[in-house]
Amino acid sequence: MFAFEFPPINEILRWQDIFPGFNKIALIAVAATVISVSLFLIAARQDYREAPTGTRNLAEISVEFIEENIIMQTMGRDGLGWTPFLLSLFLFIYLCNVPGIIPILQMPATARMAIPIFLAIVVWFVYNVTGIKHQGFFGYFKSVLFPPGVPKALYVLVTPIEFISTIVVRPFSLAVRLFANMLAGHLLLVIFALLSEALFEARDKVLIPLGVLPFGMLIFLTGFEVLVGFLQAFIFTILTAVYIAGAAHPEH
Repeated sequence: MFAFEFPPINEILRWQDIFPGFNKIALIAVAATVISVSLFLIAARQDYREAPTGTRNLAEISVEFIEENIIMQTMGRDGLGWTPFLLSLFLFIYLCNVPGIIPILQMPATARMAIPIFLAIVVWFVYNVTGIKHQGFFGYFKSVLFPPGVPKALYVLVTPIEFISTIVVRPFSLAVRLFANMLAGHLLLVIFALLSEALFEARDKVLIPLGVLPFGMLIFLTGFEVLVGFLQAFIFTILTAVYIAGAAHPEH
C-alpha cells in the first residue's frame, strides 16, 4: 500500500558536524547573532536627521515593540535601560526559532536544549545580580525567602517553596517552555511531511489523492510555526522582564 517510516530520533535532532565541534545548530545560532548585530550596525549608518527607511525603520520598530509591549508593561519607564538586553534576547531567540520552517535548515536551534538552558542561566544570573545590587545580598534573599505579609508560622512551608521556585525551578521552566514548544512544532512538521511524501509515492494510486490532507496540514502548521516562534520569543523575553522587575522592586 504505502510505506511510512518515522526516522530514528537522532536523525531528527542530531546533526553531523560541519567541522569538529560545529554543527547546524551552532551555525543557526551564529547566523542569528550576526543578523541581529548587522541589523543595528547598518541602521546606525543612516543619518538620524533623515526619516527612517529600510533597515533603520525595521530597527526602530523592533526597539519600539520591546519598549512599549514588554518594558512599559512590566517594568515601567525605569526599565528602559534594559532595552538593549531584552531586545537582543528577543531577536536572538526569534532568529533561532525561524529556521524551523526554512528549507535546508529545517530546524529551530531552540529545539535543542543547549541554547534554551544557556539563555535561562544568563537570565537567572542577571535577575539575581540585579536583586542583590538593588537590595543588598541579605536584603534580596530575605525578600525572596521570607516574603512580607506571610504569617511567621507559615515560613516553614513558604521559605522552601520560594527557594525552589525562584532559585531552582525558574530558570528550568524558562528553558523547558521554549525547548518543548519548538521541539513539538518541529516533530509535527516532520511527521506530516513524511506522511505526505508516503501517500504521494504510494503504490496504490487510490491513496495518492489522500496525500492532499496531510500536505494541507503541513502548510497550515508551517504558517502556525511562524506565529509560535514569535510568541515563544515574546514569552521568554517578557518573563525575563518580569523577573528583573521583581528582583529590583520586590514590592511589585
